[in-house]
Amino acid sequence: MASVCSYTTIIGTNKVVRAGDCVLMHPYDPTSNLPRVAHVEKIVQDDKYNVIVCVRLYYRPQESIGGRRRFHGAKELFLSDRFDFKSVDSIEGKCVVHTLRKYMKLENVSAEDYYCRFQYQAATGAFTPDRVAVYCNCEMPKNPDEFMLRCKECKDWYHPDCVGMTIEDARNLDQYVCSECSTVDDSPATLPESQASDGMVRPPASDTK
Repeated sequence: MASVCSYTTIIGTNKVVRAGDCVLMHPYDPTSNLPRVAHVEKIVQDDKYNVIVCVRLYYRPQESIGGRRRFHGAKELFLSDRFDFKSVDSIEGKCVVHTLRKYMKLENVSAEDYYCRFQYQAATGAFTPDRVAVYCNCEMPKNPDEFMLRCKECKDWYHPDCVGMTIEDARNLDQYVCSECSTVDDSPATLPESQASDGMVRPPASDTK
């Protein structure tokens, strides 16, 4: 009969793993060199003293049904509804999965830092939440890896290439006014229609399949 353990250690190290931690595990795909990121739900020991971890798996965007899109960052993960039981030997190290907001505030992003803003249903490809804030003329969610311009009037964000600029030129600007705001003389600046209500829109169907 299995008994619940309060913690375990990663083989060959003194790093302690507890329920609630995020860990890096051996890749499930033998052709991949990327570790599997997982959330530790429970740690148990069987009657033969083998330590087993119950984990909830994170997916990378390229592993989802819809695939990787422009707004997916290099360190983005989706918390899936898929659970697994693995030997403690399969844990390679520990990591931290931040919210997008906390991730964007990091001064230095280490190899062990990731972020998650969606939960993912592996069987259907559905995401939660199904409404996210979008920016720019392309109406895409924010990718923290991409440089964006902020309009000083409407405060919306724009990709330089979406407004006909290079990143180098955009970085050299002291301030930026989007085309919509620059055509309004003294009238109040307005948000694009897609964000005029609450700044939230439903992603295209292809984003959630």
